[in-house]
Amino acid sequence: MLEFKSVRIDKPDDLNFILGQSHFIKTVEDLYEVLYASVPGIKFGLAFTEASGPRKIRCEGNDPLLKELASKNALNLSCGHSFIIFIKEAYPINVLNAIKNIPEVCNIFCATANPTEVIVAESKDGRGVMGVIDGLLPQGKEEAADISWRKDLLRKIGYKL
Repeated sequence: MLEFKSVRIDKPDDLNFILGQSHFIKTVEDLYEVLYASVPGIKFGLAFTEASGPRKIRCEGNDPLLKELASKNALNLSCGHSFIIFIKEAYPINVLNAIKNIPEVCNIFCATANPTEVIVAESKDGRGVMGVIDGLLPQGKEEAADISWRKDLLRKIGYKL
């Protein structure tokens, strides 16, 4: 029997996170090293859920509150070989390619600050991520004022000249 559930990511509204899948216990240390080396001053907490052996939620980070938040959300998800990273003082775009280049990383499900629900399938043996609902429904097509706002925002946060 397979059951589908929606698990909401519990986090402050403006906090970015990355949800992914990996396959090896050293994921925790590799993610830590990549995050720490990618952005000077980045603050983060991460958790990885083992799917075999002792099946522990492995946690690391350089910010105790983000580390606890990652642990709490990983436990709520309880999906094997998944990881979740919460970051401050950086954006997902600053670290995504480095994370994707870690050999044991299989997939990135989302990288967002939006309200997020994770669609989980549960069988008698375990749980897995089927997909995510990232954010809210669109409210129309982008107009001239929206284009101007978008371009201004990218310049304000330093991503465009």
